[in-house]
Amino acid sequence: MDAKKRDYMKSMEDKTVILAGDIGGTKTMLGLFAQGKKRPLLRQVEAYSSREAPNLQNIIQRFIDAYPISIDRACLGIAGPVKNGRCKATNLPWEVTEKEIKKRFGWNQVRLINDLSATALAIPFLNQKEIFSLTKTKSIALQPRGLVAPGTGLGQALLIFCAGRYIPISSEGGHADFAPANEKEMSLWRYLQQRYTHVSIERVLSGPGLVNIYSWLKNTHRYQEPGWLSQNLKMTDSAMAVAKAAMDFQHPVCLEALNMFVSIFGAVAGNLALTGMTTGGIYLGGGISPKILPKLKEEIFLKAFTNKGRFKEHLQQIPIRIILNEKAALLGAAIFAFQLNKENRYSHELENFA
Repeated sequence: MDAKKRDYMKSMEDKTVILAGDIGGTKTMLGLFAQGKKRPLLRQVEAYSSREAPNLQNIIQRFIDAYPISIDRACLGIAGPVKNGRCKATNLPWEVTEKEIKKRFGWNQVRLINDLSATALAIPFLNQKEIFSLTKTKSIALQPRGLVAPGTGLGQALLIFCAGRYIPISSEGGHADFAPANEKEMSLWRYLQQRYTHVSIERVLSGPGLVNIYSWLKNTHRYQEPGWLSQNLKMTDSAMAVAKAAMDFQHPVCLEALNMFVSIFGAVAGNLALTGMTTGGIYLGGGISPKILPKLKEEIFLKAFTNKGRFKEHLQQIPIRIILNEKAALLGAAIFAFQLNKENRYSHELENFA
């Protein structure tokens, strides 16, 4: 252990330290947090490839070997439904349980929560630099908020104010049916239905979903893919290769794919806004949203968001925010861990939360 890390460990010896995790289908992020005045303070963080690890315990062991400090409790946000302290990850061959982690590492408290619940918990604690306002509409205080987060998969959640604090309501709405809004999307649905049988929203609104849209367009147009694009698709993240080629105006089919993706994104966000009557706002999270921010600023997203017939005017009054902090889920998991002890519960500055 180097001197800098040793000095850090010594400085943290007398403080309550919790472990927070954000476990996704592509990346697992673990962090150590200490108590802060307004929100937990991130002291150390590491990211690991989820798919290269046999299980979550392996990643946690590597992390605590690197940072051997006494941990009071842990909260892990994981991409998948959590039932009775157990989660079978949606996009990983992992089954994770609170009981097994607690037994393996000897921690006093271990909680698993849905990763979108973790992100939603962080929303009231994000500062102005960590959020981009897509619209100028103001939030209505203490009203429900919605979260849509495309990444390796698609997550959705609601945030409800009750008994003096915000409570996240997790969902598996990303696996609800994809509802095509026009003939072009109907053609996409037919293509995917032959491939997957059930076409969920996640099949089109996620990283793999963007690639699905691109593949459909490529097959529809029957064009010869340029060598440089084929190379980028193989050597880098395929979804980001398509998105970059689109935003750099390098290829018309990639641009068409991203435009469809953003339109579907807007429609799905509008559906959640209606489902939860989220007059407090809709938040766009996940790994993809901040990366395609220039495209989200265009009229495509807002047009699809408000395209709900008689409720168009209602949706025009709902604020839309983009979460820029890539560690929001990690922060939310830390907040939950500190809230396990009531004396450590963070209070929300409600008058400043908009």
